[in-house]
Amino acid sequence: MQVGKHDNNYEYDLVCIGGGSGGLACALKAVELGAKVACIDPQRGAAGIYTNVGIAYKKHMHQACLLGIGVCQAACYGWNVRNARKLSMNWQKLISNIKIATERVAKTDDRMKYIQFFNGFGSFVDAHSVQVKMTSNEELLVTGKYILLATGTQPVYLKIPGSLEYGITSDEFFSLPSPPTGKTLCVGGGVVCMEIAGILIGLGFNVTVMARSKVLQAFDQEMVKLLMEDMTSRGVVFLQHCLPKSIALARCKRLLVSYNNSQKKDAEEFGIFDRVIWAIGRRAPLDDINISAVNPALNDSEIIVNEYEETTVPNIYAIGDIASGRPKLFPVAVAAGTLLAQRLFSGVRQAMNYENVARAIYTPLEYSFVGLTEEEAEKLFDKNGIVVHHGYYEPLEYALTHHSRNFCYMKVIAKFDEHCPVLGMHITGPNAGEIMQGFSAAINSGLTLHTLFDTVGVCFTNAQNFTQLLNEKK
Repeated sequence: MQVGKHDNNYEYDLVCIGGGSGGLACALKAVELGAKVACIDPQRGAAGIYTNVGIAYKKHMHQACLLGIGVCQAACYGWNVRNARKLSMNWQKLISNIKIATERVAKTDDRMKYIQFFNGFGSFVDAHSVQVKMTSNEELLVTGKYILLATGTQPVYLKIPGSLEYGITSDEFFSLPSPPTGKTLCVGGGVVCMEIAGILIGLGFNVTVMARSKVLQAFDQEMVKLLMEDMTSRGVVFLQHCLPKSIALARCKRLLVSYNNSQKKDAEEFGIFDRVIWAIGRRAPLDDINISAVNPALNDSEIIVNEYEETTVPNIYAIGDIASGRPKLFPVAVAAGTLLAQRLFSGVRQAMNYENVARAIYTPLEYSFVGLTEEEAEKLFDKNGIVVHHGYYEPLEYALTHHSRNFCYMKVIAKFDEHCPVLGMHITGPNAGEIMQGFSAAINSGLTLHTLFDTVGVCFTNAQNFTQLLNEKK
């Protein structure tokens, strides 16, 4: 633990409003560098640092889906599996075990004892003062030289009749007390919506995805099409270009959802479901923190920051989901928080590199990528300014299972010049995220097509196919 010089003009050197992944990472690094730090959060405390609950739950549920599929396919590998088709899901046991596992991996960190935790809600009084309403209803005022906003975001409801009464959010889905039997309507077109739909179908439940326009609009559309085709083959129903209009309780005690279909001139259509899950986006709780008291520049519900996470108010910073234009990813927030503390308390000026951050989508057929989509590359360099190597591949995991159709596909996008630097890599298939982690480091280190194709792959791995991807798109 370094010993820093505390600014006596304020009670704390750093006050973090929000004790999630980014806020805690910044607080921990700050106390390591000798700063006096306060952290305000209604759900965090000195007991330990918890992994992001939503991320942990969805990954465990994704694994549950894969195990169910594996049991059904075990006979193809010679296992005598009785009644594999009669597998059933014990939802309560799954949720209970995930909760236990999530709590078990809670990390204890010796630096935690140097942070002053306030279990409550923080709101601005001015640029250096924060009013704290404790969960015990006690109120107090804390001051800090620097204030960090790391509140994260909250799921939103569509403002239609019946939305609040009969719908639940994506956050609530992961703690449902009983199994989601019957028909579920998942409204949204983003990653969370697709992952929840994948979990539901993978665990044997009926699910329909309704999207206002197209699903995963910001992603590579060729890869998205493969994901949708795979999920459709498993039983997911997609209603694109549809917008819910109202939800009501029908006489049969199920939910009657009316919606407009823009592909049919906004014709009103109806569907009967047993539950509705809202996964239409998230918003930062700006009103709750009284953001108008300091008035930083905003982009809708997000706070505008520069490359050093500084808002337009000199001593106030923002990281994570609340910051405009940043990838909404757990490891990004952690890295940004750590670097911010180093800049504030050790004089380091290194900024966070937000380029080429890899990510994975945990649908039944995983999709992972790093860098540009093909659409983005064409927009930046023109279609003739890029080269795309691509191809389907058959994972060894599928070789004996007699899949009727293969949706496993990969492509490499490179700039078309003498060096051919790689601009993006995309893959659908088993363990896609694990594969992309290494290629992410390679791209950030200047990977070229020549280097990639000169690499000797690891035999019988799916990643090896990237080194042999000689088929060029015409």
